Amino acid sequence: MFSKCKFGSPKALLVPIQDETLPCQEDPSMRDHRPTNPEMLNTISYLKRAGRQHQAPLWITVASFLGKSRRTRIVLNLGQVSRLAKPGDVIVVPGKVLGSGIPKEKLTIAAFKFSPRALVKIEKAGGRCIPLFRLIEENPQGTNVRLLR
Repeated sequence: MFSKCKFGSPKALLVPIQDETLPCQEDPSMRDHRPTNPEMLNTISYLKRAGRQHQAPLWITVASFLGKSRRTRIVLNLGQVSRLAKPGDVIVVPGKVLGSGIPKEKLTIAAFKFSPRALVKIEKAGGRCIPLFRLIEENPQGTNVRLLR
């Protein structure tokens, strides 16, 4: 009895089945596109748990954006954030905030990651950069929080 196994080449090789533990690589096009970063996986599970516990669909939505593939993850510049925000807003970015642009007003921005330049610019403008965990602790219901994507 023979089975097909791909070893990275487009042609399939026939390999005799002797044992269930054949050294067969998976097809690279069939890879799982979920995050593998343990910190991100912990954040996603924490967001989902908080969303169910406090009946806040905002946290479940943020978790779904973070759980997407790396290609579709959200990356925003400070210029984009400040253009879309009003003074005193609390903003959630389900991804990374980069330092290109100038924040014009005091903002509280919660994101998974911040670039070092973005941290400095936001603090200099009088705003706050907080991780998603801390925003959930401060505002478990997610009221008066704007989601930017």
